Amino acid sequence: MKRTTIYLDPELELLLKLEARRRKQPMSEVIREVLRQGITPKRPRSKYAGAFDSGYTDDAERFEEVLGELGFGHPENS
Repeated sequence: MKRTTIYLDPELELLLKLEARRRKQPMSEVIREVLRQGITPKRPRSKYAGAFDSGYTDDAERFEEVLGELGFGHPENS
């Protein structure tokens, strides 16, 4: 394990101390856990992401039309 130095503002230091006390762990362990959570690579996208194509590329611009086609916003569909 490599030793390093970090600088914390007083409020963050207090929060860290309180969290370490709550967990009954050293501050260094809390820091390592938080860093692991924040730096861990993102999960891969679903194998189905991008598998379906509506045929339209402008759905965001024509969202009102799309919602109308689906029946949203019409009282009889409420």
